[in-house]
Amino acid sequence: MISGLVRKILAVTLFFLSISGGHASPLSVQKVTDGVYAIVGELAQRSSANLGNNATFGFVVTNEGVVLIDSGGSYKGAARIDAAIHRVTKKPVVLVINTGGQDQRWHGNDYFKRQGAKIIAAVATVADQKARAGRQLEVLENLVGKQGMAGTREIYADRTFQDKLDITVGGVQFQLRQIGPAHTPGDTFVWLPQTKVVFSGDIVYVERMLTVGSVSNSKGWIHAYETLAALQPAFIVPGHGHVTDLKQARADTYDYLVALRLGVNDLLESGAGLESVSRIDQSRFRYLKFYNELKGPNAHRVFREMEWE
Repeated sequence: MISGLVRKILAVTLFFLSISGGHASPLSVQKVTDGVYAIVGELAQRSSANLGNNATFGFVVTNEGVVLIDSGGSYKGAARIDAAIHRVTKKPVVLVINTGGQDQRWHGNDYFKRQGAKIIAAVATVADQKARAGRQLEVLENLVGKQGMAGTREIYADRTFQDKLDITVGGVQFQLRQIGPAHTPGDTFVWLPQTKVVFSGDIVYVERMLTVGSVSNSKGWIHAYETLAALQPAFIVPGHGHVTDLKQARADTYDYLVALRLGVNDLLESGAGLESVSRIDQSRFRYLKFYNELKGPNAHRVFREMEWE
């Protein structure tokens, strides 16, 4: 009787810890190699529980401070990312790199800017951020809620670059390559040649089906992946999912995009219209989360894209 009661108390306690908002953070820290970490958020939709942080972020601890890869989906979400970093080091974030224009990549910029960090992003990334900022904040307010989005402001990069930028921070080399359009027009990856780690941003999704969005370019996305893969990274910190390798990244991202475009090409060559996209067989990717929800919209968008290629 006593052990059963204890089990019930523990179960109830864990339940409320999981849903409370002061609540244990839904972010987990995964060590990649010495000084390099991933911050893994939920795979599911943005919500008041995750404060818009439904993605994977990363950070590197250097002698001069922390370099953060992507700042989160809101001001409060950025504070949660900062708390996750502080579980590893007390060094401040001195630099933030935005890898793209998707909301989770940059709406936490203001938080870190106020802490003294500088922000870097590609010119194409900033242009995408500015073009979609208003709509993104509207969507985030609906999904995360006004309270969750409180304090969030549009803050853009202090320093921009065109296609590539090589910098060294605290003895660590960072090679930034703007290789979009892919998931978004300004997608950028961050390569650490000393440790053979790449932060892919939304060029790589694992564990869940990728989203071909309204600003995505599937042909460019394949090229971006090939450019990243040519580096032969030992570790990939993806835009969504846990730290991975080329084998899984290829299966979950590259192979899916190639298969989807081949399926659409077959339809176009046969003279079939948009109403026929459901005929594309995507079943080999049913193991990915959100397969049922995304296979249709993805096929629809790629068809529209390839009609005009």
